[in-house]
Amino acid sequence: MRTFADIPALLLAVAAAQEGLLSAEQCDRHGVGSARRSRLVRAGRWMAVTRGVVDTIVVPLRERTVADVPVGALPPLSRSDDAEASRSVRALRTAHRALSSADVVLEHRRRRKAWVGMLAFGPAATAVGTNALALHGVEGLPVDLRSEAALPHASDRVDRPGALLRQFDDGMTTVPFGDRRTGERQIASVDWAIAQAVPELPMAHGLAVLDSALRLEVLDRAGLALAHDHARGRRGVALRHELWDLADPRAESALESFGRWGCIEEGVPPDDLQLPVHAPSGRLLGVADMVWHLPGSRLLVAEMDGRAWHEGDERADHRDRDRDNDFAADPRIDLLRFDARHVRARTVGTQVRAFLGAARSRVNTGSGSNTGLGSY
Repeated sequence: MRTFADIPALLLAVAAAQEGLLSAEQCDRHGVGSARRSRLVRAGRWMAVTRGVVDTIVVPLRERTVADVPVGALPPLSRSDDAEASRSVRALRTAHRALSSADVVLEHRRRRKAWVGMLAFGPAATAVGTNALALHGVEGLPVDLRSEAALPHASDRVDRPGALLRQFDDGMTTVPFGDRRTGERQIASVDWAIAQAVPELPMAHGLAVLDSALRLEVLDRAGLALAHDHARGRRGVALRHELWDLADPRAESALESFGRWGCIEEGVPPDDLQLPVHAPSGRLLGVADMVWHLPGSRLLVAEMDGRAWHEGDERADHRDRDRDNDFAADPRIDLLRFDARHVRARTVGTQVRAFLGAARSRVNTGSGSNTGLGSY
């Protein structure tokens, strides 16, 4: 039986920082040459990703669990950059919140795609577009990203299987990313990454990305306007100009952004987001995700139930349940609850539109109903 020499600990530390990935250059530097890498891949101990890149995690990407995510991976830049001192307590809490196991795996999958692109094209490669946003910690991205990177100077390199080499934008600014294990690399600044990504993203994801950038305060309104200027003239942006106007930091999660976009598509955008709702006594019942004001001082409240956000957090789960019960017990409030299933089925907007249509019909006919919507 063939035995394998131990992989150098320093090389494994580099892999951990890079979501389990290594470049051929990094392996060579630590004494793991091409022949040895080939043996490790044939033996199923490592996995080939694309030319010049291997994965030290052999579990298929879609089958990975939180136990497979490397301990010590570089955190998103938005959680560790020097700009934290200027960010609000709310933004910092959002950036540093504990993630559910499911979200840890999803972030790993997104950031891994960014590392594939950078490692495939060498130390000078810059992560751009959605890949850069994943490394910045911006939320709302699709799970399965395309690995893409750019080089700052003209190059005769071409795409590699699973990794796209993009043109480096004239005037694009970059920020450093990396540590002693990886060496300093460059990724597109948030404004440029948004300009590159949003014109190519589905509308719901584009809105979620813009909401997230404001919520995390990695960009302010002026920075978002600058990103919009960078994006002008790109293919796809003409259909997405409205997203910049709709961006709202009050959306507390990508799921809420997706639900809101579904309502916008159906012509029933919410009147308010994250609205504090009080009982007649003045007691705060809770903060409603999306609100529509109805005649007679009534409210339609739509709650986006992001169970994944509270996985393992029993207190948060109970808090949401108590808030929903308080809403449901108040005769002035009509409550609709949605989760990721409704977003995937694209039924959030249609259900809200149907409810509002029925409410208007009852008002016009003066008929009563068990919900009290006839007593305006």
